[in-house]
Amino acid sequence: MISSAIIPQPLARLPWRLIFLVTGIGMLGILTLYSSAGGAMTPWALKQSIVFLIFLGVAIGMSWIKESTIKALSFPIYAVVLIMLIAVEMLGFVGKGAQRWLDVGPVRLQPSEFMKPVIVLVLARFYELLPPNDIRRWRAIWPAAALVGFPVFLVLLQPDLGTALMILFIGVTVMFVAGLPWWLFASAAAAVAVAMPVAYTMMHEYQRKRVLTFLDPESDPLGSGYHITQSKIAIGSGGVFGKGFLQGSQSHLDYLPEGHTDFVFSTMVEEWGFAGGLLLILCFAMVIRWGMLLSMRSRSRFAQLTAAGLSATIFFYASINLMMVMGLAPVVGVPLPLVSYGGSAVMTVMLCIGMLMSLERQQKTQSRLE
Repeated sequence: MISSAIIPQPLARLPWRLIFLVTGIGMLGILTLYSSAGGAMTPWALKQSIVFLIFLGVAIGMSWIKESTIKALSFPIYAVVLIMLIAVEMLGFVGKGAQRWLDVGPVRLQPSEFMKPVIVLVLARFYELLPPNDIRRWRAIWPAAALVGFPVFLVLLQPDLGTALMILFIGVTVMFVAGLPWWLFASAAAAVAVAMPVAYTMMHEYQRKRVLTFLDPESDPLGSGYHITQSKIAIGSGGVFGKGFLQGSQSHLDYLPEGHTDFVFSTMVEEWGFAGGLLLILCFAMVIRWGMLLSMRSRSRFAQLTAAGLSATIFFYASINLMMVMGLAPVVGVPLPLVSYGGSAVMTVMLCIGMLMSLERQQKTQSRLE
C-alpha cells in the first residue's frame, strides 16, 4: 500500500500492486496490438488504450461500492441481463453468422459478457441466503442449476459456444466452492461424457469442424486447421527470447489469422519468446492468486464466494484462450483478457477487478473497526 503522505488517504488504501499488475498486462497487450498493425497505433492500439483507461477508472470507482450494495443489486442485475439475453434473440444484431449484440441507442452491447460476473453475484447471494444445513439438499442444487442453465441455453442459441461454456464453468465453480457434495460434480461430468456424441450431432457445422480440427489439425492444414497450425508455428518460431519487437513474420506477413484478437498470444510470443509468454502467464497467475487469497480471508460467505467466482472468471478467460492457441483445446473464440483487441473482455475483467477491490476495501474497513 502506498503511504498516505504521498497521495490522499482514500487513494492510498487502494491495492496499488494489483492496479500496477493489471496495467502491466494491459500495456503488454497494447504493445502487441501496436506491433500487429506494423508499428502503428491505429487501428487497434489507440482504441484499446482508450477503452483500457476508461474501464480502469470504472474499476477504481467501483472499489468504493459497499458490499451491501452489491448484495442488494445481485438478483435485480441478473434479471436485467437475462431480459437482455432474451431481447438479443428477438431484436439482436447479426454479425459474422451470430446474433450476439443488442443495439441500445448509439451503443452496441453484448449481454452475454455481462452475465459472466453477474452469474457469480447471483449464485453467491443465493448460497448466502441458503441455511447452512441445506447445502447438501436438493434445494441447494436445482435453483442454482436453473440460474446457470437459463443464460447458458440463451447464449447457445446465439450461437456462442465459448461464452456459454465460460458461464457454465464459472457457475459450477461457485457451486463447488459453496460446498455442494463432490459426487454431484462427478456424476455431472460422467453424464456430459456420455452425452458428448449426442451433443456433437447437435452442433453447427463450423463447431463440428472446430472439434475435428482440435483432434487432428494436420488433416486440413490449409482449411479448418489453418488457424491453429499457424498459431503453433508462430509460438514455436519465437524460441526462448523471441524474434524481437516488430519483427514477427507470421503476424506481419498475415500468415497468422486473427493475430490481434483470439491469437494475440501467438503474436506476442513470436516477438517476445517463451520468456515474454511466461511473464504474461505469471502476471495473470498473480492476479488470480490475489483474488483467491481475498476469498480465503473474507469473513462473509457472500464475499468468499464472490471473490472466488470472480477470480475463476479471469482464470477461465486466460486458460481457455491459452489452451486454444496452443492446440490444447478447440478454437471457441474466447479472447485473452486485457491483451486481445476488443472492449467486451476488457469490460468484463475490469468489472471483476473493481468488485474484488470493493470487497477488499470492505474487509480492511471491518478490520480497522475491530
